[in-house]
Amino acid sequence: MQTDLTKEFILEMLEYIPSTGMLLQKKPRPKIKVGSIAGVITPKGYRYIQLQGRKYAAHRLVWLLEHGKFPSLFIDHIDGNRLNNRIENLREATACQNSYNRGAQANNRSGEKGVHWKKQIKHWVVEIQVNKVKKYLGIYKDLELAALVATEARDLYHGKFARQGA
Repeated sequence: MQTDLTKEFILEMLEYIPSTGMLLQKKPRPKIKVGSIAGVITPKGYRYIQLQGRKYAAHRLVWLLEHGKFPSLFIDHIDGNRLNNRIENLREATACQNSYNRGAQANNRSGEKGVHWKKQIKHWVVEIQVNKVKKYLGIYKDLELAALVATEARDLYHGKFARQGA
């Protein structure tokens, strides 16, 4: 899937700032100024940079610069900020692990990840995903208790990839 893009070529085209994870334009290109932040932000919130006629996710380029090779798995942004490409905020992850570190869904009304209101029974239901399977963790009258159960389950099943809060 990856091309023969090298660390040397990237550093010839871009200036890498490790303290910010930013990649700046080093050589002039049409409509792009030297010193400007390289690439564009996609609708999904990731920065992509075109090199050798191909678009690359900035976080994957940073990984290559720091580790000498492209990652073999997904890259997870530990803090959930897709534009924070500092190497200490990036880690390799499987698809499942990467999904564990997502925030609450946009349609979440409880404000708590993994907790939703079941109108028919007038209780909070707690469910989380574990290895692509929905795990039912019970029904609760109290939102605070439901949120605590969801948090503890994420810690147990998702480990270091657990994303707490909404």
